Amino acid sequence: MENTRFLVSSSPHIRSGESTQRIMMDVAIALLPALISGVWFFGLKALWLTVVGVAFAVATEVVMQKIMKRPVTVKDFSAVVTGILIAFNVPVTLPWWMVAIGSIFAIAIVKQAFGGVGYNFVNPALAARAVLLASWPVDMTAWVQPGADAISTATPLAILKGTEATGVLPSLWSMFVGNIGGSIGETSALALLIGGLYLIYRKVISPRIPVTYIATVGIFAFIFSGFDLAIVPYHIFAGGLFLGAIFMATDYSSSPMTAKGQIIFAVGLGLMTSIIRFFGGYPEGVSYSILLMNVVTPLIDRFTMPRKFGEVKARA
Repeated sequence: MENTRFLVSSSPHIRSGESTQRIMMDVAIALLPALISGVWFFGLKALWLTVVGVAFAVATEVVMQKIMKRPVTVKDFSAVVTGILIAFNVPVTLPWWMVAIGSIFAIAIVKQAFGGVGYNFVNPALAARAVLLASWPVDMTAWVQPGADAISTATPLAILKGTEATGVLPSLWSMFVGNIGGSIGETSALALLIGGLYLIYRKVISPRIPVTYIATVGIFAFIFSGFDLAIVPYHIFAGGLFLGAIFMATDYSSSPMTAKGQIIFAVGLGLMTSIIRFFGGYPEGVSYSILLMNVVTPLIDRFTMPRKFGEVKARA
């Protein structure tokens, strides 16, 4: 019988027991604390919108892969994760059909049109959020206070920026646990932190990007506020910083591959987020910062990838 132990094949020779399905299942599990928090503070409609986001994401993936004559890969859970993240990026007051449109756009245009999982150059959920915000800005910014009364409220970032005539900043504890107005899955820093620690424990993500991103926002918030230390925690816990830093900036296909590149990427994210928050027209800058830095990722990889062993220097 032929002995295959001595066969030589092309690189790479490193194998991993991890699969896309296992990684995406871990991400979905890590998102559960934020989902529970969203349902707790905003009611069962938060769960309904999440189900809609997942259902349309999965259905669109099947249809697109059938149309494009590709293997159907919905069992890898990547579409499920995208659907959850889309729901997490919208207010609980958003009509369900807008969430459906977001899922269809994310999967059909951002993901499948570019080749499927691993080929998208920007985060699909954030691209969908940007399209929804551009198409229905009023609906996408209709925030409500947690509770049964669904009273309209301003987000802490809008109050800080002064875009709301009235409004009192909530306590830091309320912001940490999620008892504030905002998108379904972004308000509870505690729930997102639990999910992030799980992903780090499972070695799905490295803490490099989230920690650097959040720390950079804190540093620039201190500088841009005129060295007001009291305002820094509000900029760290408010908005979608934890959701974006842990679950979307770490997307494998749209973030740099090297450690050095990831640090540059994360610092760029923190700087751009802070510039938009303090000097831009929107009170929040996480989504657009990640999308813009996703576009820069190939350039970062180009200048931070180590030289290949045995590479011949190009002639002038």
